Amino acid sequence: MPDTAPINAPLRSGDDYIASLRGRGLTVWLGGEQVDEPVDHPVIRPSINALAKTYDLAVAHPELASVVSPFTGERVSRFLHVCLSAEDLVKQNKMQRRLGQLTGTCFQRCVGMDAFNALYSVTFDMDADAGTDYHARLKAFLTTMHRGNFVVGGAMTDMKGDRGKPPHQQADPDLYVHVTRRTDDGVYISGAKAHQTGCINSHWMVVMPGQRLGDADKDFAICGAVPVTAEGITYIYGRQSCDSRAMEGGSIDVGNANYGGQEAMVIFDEVFIPNEHIFMDGEVGHAATLVQRFTTYHRRSYVCKTGLGDALCGAAAQIAEMNGADKAKHVQDKLVEITHLNETIYGTGIASSYQGHATDSGAYICDDMLANVCKHHVTKLPYEIARLSQDLAGGLVATMPSEADLNHPEIGKLLRKYLKGRDDFDTVERMRILRLIENLTMGRNAVGYLTESMHGAGSPQAQRIEIGRAMQLEYKKRLARALSGVEAECDPSEVAEEMSGYMARVFKLPTA
Repeated sequence: MPDTAPINAPLRSGDDYIASLRGRGLTVWLGGEQVDEPVDHPVIRPSINALAKTYDLAVAHPELASVVSPFTGERVSRFLHVCLSAEDLVKQNKMQRRLGQLTGTCFQRCVGMDAFNALYSVTFDMDADAGTDYHARLKAFLTTMHRGNFVVGGAMTDMKGDRGKPPHQQADPDLYVHVTRRTDDGVYISGAKAHQTGCINSHWMVVMPGQRLGDADKDFAICGAVPVTAEGITYIYGRQSCDSRAMEGGSIDVGNANYGGQEAMVIFDEVFIPNEHIFMDGEVGHAATLVQRFTTYHRRSYVCKTGLGDALCGAAAQIAEMNGADKAKHVQDKLVEITHLNETIYGTGIASSYQGHATDSGAYICDDMLANVCKHHVTKLPYEIARLSQDLAGGLVATMPSEADLNHPEIGKLLRKYLKGRDDFDTVERMRILRLIENLTMGRNAVGYLTESMHGAGSPQAQRIEIGRAMQLEYKKRLARALSGVEAECDPSEVAEEMSGYMARVFKLPTA
């Protein structure tokens, strides 16, 4: 079992990782049937391949995708690292973009990474406020994770039920994960988490509250780590567009030949969390801080979508060339627009990391304003990139006959004849590129590129709320009054309160 694996044999390669997932006895349901071995299931395996790539990249490019652990002194995945500088934050983004390029899908480790980066500073603050020992527990847990080089997932999104009511007023309390009973050794939790990226492919999950909580919601302010093999956990695999194609065999119609994403619902039925793995229990005042810091990290983590955008741009350019239209000026202009939109996302995300700053714990957090701007771009721009890519692909992206027809002894030769583009390109290669565009814009990996871009890390209005909170209109109005002559220009020290936060970090000026 991964949670008890010998610490002198950490996982290193993608093959090591895949082997660690076998024989765990998880309760996994998919399409109304229980899955015996997730590693070998054709719908699930592409998502495992994508996560395995995070290990292989660390071997091939250790400076990009790994780091020397401050807890063990050994190299571990950068996905397990607590950022101690702005450069650490930047390297996360560069790693995320590269993995998006290599897999063309979600590689499922960003939620966990962002979760314990947020927890590192929040547990430090809780201990300072109340004399608890959450921070020491978290560091001990991270040390164990580093020794095994494990995958840690994050579970935040509750089912929510009636959105007009807080957790404690729900008719069914299980609509939010909550503590059901306490013992001297720990707590038991029940409830469910939705949209859980890579949960079946993880070794551990960090379960967190997902919103601001009031005093009556103390039982819902629970945060702790559980092995994915814990008794009482059931996984129900999420349905994705075109996922049944993986059951048909072949490699053309799936679009992405090797990689896919994963989301599942996780049901907790009296799952035990021992005291040493509890990092918050009833501190409702800090729950909002945890959510805010997590979303700050995670919203700028959506630069991963620029890696997928790179792959989609390449597919759009390739199909234009295969169609013999690549020299047309309007085609070139559309490829320029795709690139412009993609780099806009990347620019705001990595700027948020470059402008990271230290918390009291010593961990660095990225800039909240730019993180929200990045994610808000992500809720819009990939849709336009997808539209332009479908424009360049042509109608065959949605009407092309199947791989089974291509392989039929009678009609296959007709498809090879009539699906031909330029003479110097193979018909089957053209079909593969068309299927990849379909996969990323309306097929299985459109879940990660489009729908997740809209709703992951908070839907669009969540970012607009945070941008509104941080836009500092009082300071900007003082700028306008000074420029217009309504009042004299003031010394920065006189506007310290109005400049606190984003503007102060931009100009490195003192704050109140």
